[in-house]
Amino acid sequence: MMSTDQIRRPSKTEQKMAIESLPALSSILSNIHSEQTEIEIEETGERIKIPARALVFLGDILKAMGEGKPVSIVPVATEVTTQKAAEILGCSRPYLVKLLEEGAIEFIRVGKHRRIKFEDVVAYREKMKVQQKNNIIDIMGADEELGLYDSQCKV
Repeated sequence: MMSTDQIRRPSKTEQKMAIESLPALSSILSNIHSEQTEIEIEETGERIKIPARALVFLGDILKAMGEGKPVSIVPVATEVTTQKAAEILGCSRPYLVKLLEEGAIEFIRVGKHRRIKFEDVVAYREKMKVQQKNNIIDIMGADEELGLYDSQCKV
């Protein structure tokens, strides 16, 4: 599996190619009605059969790349180490271990090592994003009540 420091943003050229390719792929996808498709690689003339869902994923990848977002594909059932989970969450490994021991994220033990399902790490990250957003809204509301912040003010 690729480490998070190996994941990089698409270059401007890659971003431009993704933006240009997405409409054509989207149009093609709307006309595909079978589960198996065949594509041709122009440079080699080779034709390969791939699942239609793979083309849908390719559309998702092109959309993200067109927006300049880094892209990584990880099988959902993947288990990650505490170090990898900490990298994904942007926290220290000791802090993550504390979260695990408190029951905030489920994990299993493999010998002396802890393993966490990738999907559980992502779910926790999303839960924290929602909680952070709600906390910011609460702080803004309290500041507004105290007259420190005016959400109606237009600049």
